[in-house]
Amino acid sequence: MPAAQRVVVHTSKGDVVLRLLVEEAPGSVASFVQLVQQGFYNGKNFHRVVPNFVAQGGCPRGDGWGGTDYTLRSEFAERQYAEGAVGLASAGKDTESCQWFITHSPTPHLDGRYTIFAVVERGMEVVHRIDIGDQIRSVELQKP
Repeated sequence: MPAAQRVVVHTSKGDVVLRLLVEEAPGSVASFVQLVQQGFYNGKNFHRVVPNFVAQGGCPRGDGWGGTDYTLRSEFAERQYAEGAVGLASAGKDTESCQWFITHSPTPHLDGRYTIFAVVERGMEVVHRIDIGDQIRSVELQKP
């Protein structure tokens, strides 16, 4: 996978382009890409939105309690949670799965506690407009 691999998240509010952090979080990126290729995220909703904090989606149940039948090892790096950081939701170390969130603003209290596997390259204005219930219509890998 190219080190600068990008994906486009097509939402009901517009498109968001993410740059995947292949070298910083290889296992998390590989899992996310596999789910994207399977169409896992298509039609899922953003089930949690906290203004000036995060927009979170990817839950198969739609309520924040769903996941895959496997968990991932946490991949904490030096990168900090700035505006547009994309992290994997978890219930503690090594419990990441399919849910992910995008930060609206710097959130230093998340640093070193949640894997950052991507960053927003374009579309932060879309992220700021996302409300609970808005849909992830599809996610697609961009050709390098």
